[in-house]
Amino acid sequence: MDSRFLVASDLDRTLIYSNRALALEMPDRLAPRLLAVEVHDGRALSFMTEDAAELLVELTTLAAFVPATTRTRAQYERVHLPGPTPGWIPEYAICANGGHLLVNGVPDEDWQAEVGARLAASCAPLAEVVEHLAITADPEWTHKRRVAEDLFAYLVVERAELPDGWLAELTGWCEERGWTVSLQGRKVYAVPSPLTKSAALAEVERRTGAATVLSAGDSLLDAELLLAADHGWRPGHGELAETNWTAPGVTALNRIGVSAGEEIVRQILARVRAGASVRV
Repeated sequence: MDSRFLVASDLDRTLIYSNRALALEMPDRLAPRLLAVEVHDGRALSFMTEDAAELLVELTTLAAFVPATTRTRAQYERVHLPGPTPGWIPEYAICANGGHLLVNGVPDEDWQAEVGARLAASCAPLAEVVEHLAITADPEWTHKRRVAEDLFAYLVVERAELPDGWLAELTGWCEERGWTVSLQGRKVYAVPSPLTKSAALAEVERRTGAATVLSAGDSLLDAELLLAADHGWRPGHGELAETNWTAPGVTALNRIGVSAGEEIVRQILARVRAGASVRV
């Protein structure tokens, strides 16, 4: 592995895809072969193409690969990414949108303490936001309400039935209190603004001494992750694509769905290969 390269990627709708998000818009006979990478209650939930899996295996042999997800630790642990050896897990993983830094699968307690101190000093308490969501989110279009890792809250909603202006009002209310709102698929996240994947990535970068950082993501919560890297990629779907968000050093792909995930891995791997060959 070339320790100069650090690759951080969001998971859902960037690297891995649920049935709803696959976007297999070609004739069935031309659809790519898929590899299930997440199983829950005996049911396959998330997939990547077999070609993407092969590319990812090579990438993990050439660079330090860091999953960077808003998933809780338990949700993340259901995902089994392909790697260089059977049972492989990444040395570092970012969960709960940066609230937890896993080192060889174990939460780093020093990082948790640092995050807790930052949140206490910089934004409104979780309980205030949870109460506001309970008051403003109508049960008619809200399927679930969840608190994740005692760090942030999210709703599972019927997206088509969200009232006009509700998301904008929630965003404004949260911003006044130091929180960020993100709509990803059917989930509405309310996350403390200081709780970022990019902050956790900076800690991994410090520990590894990587010289080049590459990243990928699709949502508003990934924007800082993309900006923190030397180069970033976003797919042609998702929250960032819907707002035509881009920035210098960010490649905005046109592909959508699981084929976008494959293309992201392909382009990141090409960048790492090129860097490795220059070193040789």
